[in-house]
Amino acid sequence: MNTITPEELKSRLDAGEKIHLVDVREPNEHEQFNIGGILLPVGEIMAMQTDEIDHLKEEEVIFYCRSGNRSGHACQVAEMMGFTNPVNLTGGMLAWVAKFGQ
Repeated sequence: MNTITPEELKSRLDAGEKIHLVDVREPNEHEQFNIGGILLPVGEIMAMQTDEIDHLKEEEVIFYCRSGNRSGHACQVAEMMGFTNPVNLTGGMLAWVAKFGQ
């Protein structure tokens, strides 16, 4: 599984790079703070309900959650579903907030 650090991701976002972000947390977590990803809770991914991102199967898709655990599972499932480049944000939002704040 490919990974990206918060620092690498922020650098790419700051450079204006077009990045596909998927937040696999729950809606209440997403509402509290997010970095611009579309909300697709991990339960939906595990149930293979990924219609809204299926068009990205050939693209890099960066998954994130609170700590990197759920997004790691999401990456594994996405890979089994044919996504060619799922990437996990290491440390998730905990690492992001520790480094950059909200």
